[in-house]
Amino acid sequence: MNKTVKIKILLVEDDTNLGFVVQDNLKKAGYDVKLCIDGQMGLQTFLNEAFDLCLLDVMMPKKDGFSLAEDIRKQNAEVPIIFLTAKSMNEDKIKGFKIGGDDYITKPFNFDELVLRIEAILKRTRNKTNVNTKGDKDLFTIGKYDFDFRNQILTINNKKKLLTKKEADLLKLLCIHKNQVLAREIILNSIWGNDDYFSGRSMDVFITKLRKYLSEDSRIKIINIHGVGFKLLLEE
Repeated sequence: MNKTVKIKILLVEDDTNLGFVVQDNLKKAGYDVKLCIDGQMGLQTFLNEAFDLCLLDVMMPKKDGFSLAEDIRKQNAEVPIIFLTAKSMNEDKIKGFKIGGDDYITKPFNFDELVLRIEAILKRTRNKTNVNTKGDKDLFTIGKYDFDFRNQILTINNKKKLLTKKEADLLKLLCIHKNQVLAREIILNSIWGNDDYFSGRSMDVFITKLRKYLSEDSRIKIINIHGVGFKLLLEE
């Protein structure tokens, strides 16, 4: 499979031996594959990079494949999802499809069949969306501000503010989803690693800090959607 731009696949599989084998074979088939070993890592990777398709194991620590798929669907309704599972129960398959999965393959599986399923899904969906491409950016413009995520620097009128790692991670998520509601649990799970009460209070403090840092441009708002999440809004 020769591609000018490689299709990028997110593979989330906690069985590292199987994960490496699937990753290696998909790379040989011409795909660019990012392997994550648990659902939490998978979510954080999805939110910060661009992917054309997700392969998710169902039974995983920290965050199972169904929960991960639900979080992915909150941010992207189009990216194809294939579930990998040792289970073959109809109830699990139905649950996977209801969540928004596109296909379901039971372990152990034939690798050629997996590739054919991937190709069939991509052929059907490739023209519908260019998935999550904004996630590739490390440089953002927010009104009068320039934000360099890689170096954690926020700049306005040649004045530079060095952000902490969490501040930069949070601002990048808001930038990627600018003018969209970003769910509280997505922020908490991807940056704090859980969505408990204390992490929620900590996140609120960081939101307040970012509002202060961005206050020199009155068009920029970080709006609290009560009980749902936050939206980075740039008023015209």
